[in-house]
Amino acid sequence: MVDEADPGEDSTPEAANGAGEPSLLADVHSLVEDGKTYAAAELAFQKTRLLYASEKVKAAAIYAGLAAVFVVMAVVALVLGAVLALTPVFGALGATAAVFAVLLVFAVVLVGMAKTRIAQLIDAFEADDGEA
Repeated sequence: MVDEADPGEDSTPEAANGAGEPSLLADVHSLVEDGKTYAAAELAFQKTRLLYASEKVKAAAIYAGLAAVFVVMAVVALVLGAVLALTPVFGALGATAAVFAVLLVFAVVLVGMAKTRIAQLIDAFEADDGEA
């Protein structure tokens, strides 16, 4: 019976694979490096995502806070106007109504701006979750 392996040939895995093919150890090393690269990229992505979310939440909080301030000022103006309206001169009621309306319009605009920022934040996270 003839042995298929020639005694003169090298029987190492590198020789069996051929001169240019990587070994199993090299493949595992490459896989580990790819995993490290993926983990670093994922970490950078999550940091960016967190920064984006914090900016949107911050903007929404500022707009909502400003809206709350204008609502409080509108209520104060309404109360002050009601007190002035009880005076014998009823001209103060018209002025109070105008101030109240202007402050209320500002509050409505700021609430709309806050809603827009929150909607952008929600859309960004829903779009990202849909890709996964």
